[in-house]
Amino acid sequence: MANIVVVGAQWGDEGKGKLVDLLTERADIVVRYQGGNNAGHTLVVHGEKTVLHLIPSGVLHPGKTCVIGNGVVIDPAVLMGEVDKLKERGFLANDAQLRISDRAHVILPHHKVLEALRETARGKNAIGTTLRGIGPAYEAKIARSGLRVADFIDPATFAKLLAQDLEQANRVIEAYGGKPVQVKAVLAEMNPVAARLAPYVTDTGVLLDQAARKHRRILFEGAQGTMLDIDHGTYPFVTSSNAGSGGACTGAGVGPTLIDGVVGISKAYTTRVGAGPFPTELEDATGESLRQKGGEFGATTGRPRRCGWLDMVVLRHAVRVNGLTTIALTKLDVLSGLPEIKVCTSYRLGGAILDAVPARYGGLAEVQPLYESLPGWNEDLTQAKTWWDLPETARAYVRRVEQLAGVPVSLVSVGPGRRQTIELRDVAPPRRERFTPAHEVLE
Repeated sequence: MANIVVVGAQWGDEGKGKLVDLLTERADIVVRYQGGNNAGHTLVVHGEKTVLHLIPSGVLHPGKTCVIGNGVVIDPAVLMGEVDKLKERGFLANDAQLRISDRAHVILPHHKVLEALRETARGKNAIGTTLRGIGPAYEAKIARSGLRVADFIDPATFAKLLAQDLEQANRVIEAYGGKPVQVKAVLAEMNPVAARLAPYVTDTGVLLDQAARKHRRILFEGAQGTMLDIDHGTYPFVTSSNAGSGGACTGAGVGPTLIDGVVGISKAYTTRVGAGPFPTELEDATGESLRQKGGEFGATTGRPRRCGWLDMVVLRHAVRVNGLTTIALTKLDVLSGLPEIKVCTSYRLGGAILDAVPARYGGLAEVQPLYESLPGWNEDLTQAKTWWDLPETARAYVRRVEQLAGVPVSLVSVGPGRRQTIELRDVAPPRRERFTPAHEVLE
């Protein structure tokens, strides 16, 4: 395996954690390059479930180096709590396995206060954030008033910069009717955590450059999904960072020439958590069946996910903005038992037919999805080991997805377990390889 970026091709929750865990077997380093602890990656290994929020999904493989890049915003207490839980289970026995960028920004208590006050003030127009301070931390970063890990672990510098930041932040907090956050209280809470965090901190950009020069294999792990990307998602119902493949370079401190392939993860249907437009949403018994059968509840918040048919307009958008080389299709098994499966191929907006996602505010909420119907199947797919173990109608569904997407499907997931995966081709084919549909390769 070469250097690969793994991105969500929908609204997140596509199964990135499972794929990263699987691909880590062939990698040396796994890098988380953006987002915060509002992301939850669920892994099932040997029947045991692990939910990770900040540490890369490769941590369950001994000897692999896990890097939290500069593009991540870190809640220090949450991160150290995650470290403690993993160590209790025998992981992270060697502290050198985890490396944290000295340029990553820190989430502080006043960021959470600000987010809660703003969401309350928005009322019915609330974005539906997880209230973990992610947005305000990124806001402070862009406003050049944020606090980076390198300064957080230095007590004198932390105290000085925190006082400056709170002077401005408390004015906003009080304007919303909140109580000002006290410098002494934050220092008392955060300084012990900073001391524990310090041994893991390094210049991870240099670390990755040195690794690349030694031809070590690097896997870049995104959080959330393309449609939550701050630039290319359903703005303003998005996250505050670049969740797409472009974020891997800026969020890890590497150049684009280092990347050999980009794998987009897509469910065989579509889900979304929180507010925002969702053209193919099913607010009926079929949608509820997908939710229950697919276990569609947030790994971080427990919120029920909205469910709907696969949206190929969204998936083609993800192919384009990420430069996807292949697609990994997850939860194909969840569609078993449906007599008919629909796929959205385009939108109607007024008198126009759209093949791309509209940018105008409210535009995506106004579109009418246009569907193509495919026959379903009743067989249980969870025990399938090869392409030929899948029923013909399931294979036809996979073929149609890759034909409509314009890039090949590299693997199909038929269950949550590490081994419930059918690999069809290399996840990083040569970039100039002509796209050959799966049926031409496998039949």
